[in-house]
Amino acid sequence: MKLSKILLSGAAICAATSAGAVDLEVMHWWTSGGEANAVSKLAEAWDATGNTWVDGAIAGGGDTARPIMVSRIIGGDPPAAFQFNHGRQAEELIDAGLLLDLTEVAEANNWKEIINPPSLLDACTIDGKIYCAPVNIHSWQWMWLSSAAYEKAGVPVPANWSEFMETAPKLQEAGITPLAMGGQSWQQNGAFGVMAVALGGVDAWTKVNEGKDAEAVMGPEYTKVFEAYGAAREMAKGLNVQDWNQATSAVIEGTAGAQIMGDWAQGEFALAGKVAGTDYECLPGLGETGVLSTGGDAFYFPVNSDADITAGQKELAALLVSPEVQVSFNSAKGSLPIRGDVDLTTVNECTQKGLDLLKDGKTIPDAASLLSPDTTTQLNDLLTEFWNTPAMTPAEVQQQYADIIASAD
Repeated sequence: MKLSKILLSGAAICAATSAGAVDLEVMHWWTSGGEANAVSKLAEAWDATGNTWVDGAIAGGGDTARPIMVSRIIGGDPPAAFQFNHGRQAEELIDAGLLLDLTEVAEANNWKEIINPPSLLDACTIDGKIYCAPVNIHSWQWMWLSSAAYEKAGVPVPANWSEFMETAPKLQEAGITPLAMGGQSWQQNGAFGVMAVALGGVDAWTKVNEGKDAEAVMGPEYTKVFEAYGAAREMAKGLNVQDWNQATSAVIEGTAGAQIMGDWAQGEFALAGKVAGTDYECLPGLGETGVLSTGGDAFYFPVNSDADITAGQKELAALLVSPEVQVSFNSAKGSLPIRGDVDLTTVNECTQKGLDLLKDGKTIPDAASLLSPDTTTQLNDLLTEFWNTPAMTPAEVQQQYADIIASAD
């Protein structure tokens, strides 16, 4: 559905409570235990200014939340702010003139100088204007492993994907599912993306995702990835959960050995009182190719006819990027801050691994910034079909994947 011809009504869903203080409804999909803990840090910081954070959490993840948010906005009943991922998800809303220009806020607070890597702010910038406030760096490029599960199986915690596959039969013998995977399609596509970088290499991944090179999909590097993905499907049998945090809980509880999931999983480990390096281990790039994808979350602000609300939106945007909020929120979320001038001396060893990769420049763009939402949806559907169809071979899904990339935008 194109939005370019849809006009925003003047209706304001947020009312000024008093001069200088406003209630702002903020919509997001952070509803797991760790995520809710993290978003509470943002709410507390906003409430401390004398304003009020009206929480608009939507369960079910981004695939469920985004259509609801867009419907609210184009229907003339927008929230004051909403969470999207960095990338191309808000392009049509911006083209339709429905989102607030934050360039003035960004310039007043030196965002171009403090936000790192610059690609995060670039993802918020259209035609030279800045439309979102990045709040974190989230990377998909992680594998989380349960120390208790491997201790029960009598084998060391793997240091890479090859060792994971070698030790998987021992876990199965001990009644442990080697690989935890939830039932939502974005989880299966996300895990495939991690495997593509780790096992196929950055060059091949870049050709496919940035260059839209269908021939690269059919090349030997990606053939290796699809075969490994087929093997991973076998390692996930026996655990029937839907949400990503349920799969993470299986690793926390030791009923599953590992999970390929973004660094937001750390928020669940932290909430459960688990200690990195003791209760769980983490492998960036599956221990094979150590890179960090620089995706994450940003907040956008719909245009509003109420001047007090607009002023509050700009105040909130600045607050989200402030040093104190960056530390408190990202420490709880398991993500990395979007500014390098904050004190991170207390972070755990997994977060430190991420910071080291960021410092060394070992980063890649997030796929969401390279592929359109439509292409991403097609890949989600294809990979979840493969994951749930044992008769479908890696060669078959490889060809269909290439067909999607050939027509990708």
